[in-house]
Amino acid sequence: MIRASHISHFYGNEQVLHDLTFEINEGELVFLSGESGSGKSTLLSILSTLLKPSQGELLIQGSRVDDISNLDTFRQHNIGFVFQFHYLINYLSVYENIALAALKEKKENINALLEELGILELARRFPNEISGGQRQRVALARALINKPGIIFADEPTGSLDSNNSAIVYELLAKAVKKGTTVVLASHDMQVQGFASQTIRMKDGKIL
Repeated sequence: MIRASHISHFYGNEQVLHDLTFEINEGELVFLSGESGSGKSTLLSILSTLLKPSQGELLIQGSRVDDISNLDTFRQHNIGFVFQFHYLINYLSVYENIALAALKEKKENINALLEELGILELARRFPNEISGGQRQRVALARALINKPGIIFADEPTGSLDSNNSAIVYELLAKAVKKGTTVVLASHDMQVQGFASQTIRMKDGKIL
């Protein structure tokens, strides 16, 4: 599913990732762990094709990322994103936020997905009218609507309490059971109970 070979990255003269090689199999929930500054967010950005590595090769679903002609289209069809801050648009309803990200043929599935995530009753409400935990579930719905093969989550529960965090992890684990691969970067060790593989990072290296 994902194969990283000898990935290194520099910001100017500072090397933040050091010769990383590993594989992530289809249908795994992978916990990318490490303290702030360990390099996990940079690695997640590279794995999700948002950042080109300074050195190394990345394959996703058998394709070399360097050979993909239109990364925007590739992401829309194959990758979902969940971030610490939900980045919902406040003047759009919950339904409209998800519809904005949905491929045309997937829009008819929005209500069913909201019901599955337990937030169908929020469809016509606006982000500033719902709780932080509910907003993050909306963000998860937005990530899932196109049925991507992979979801990348960067500190998705960083602003949530432990109860809401557990709900988000359970929903991601449920997506994994349906065949979605999830790569989740966090310093929250609660994730470990849901993960099939843990990649521990320190100073840009895998421990």
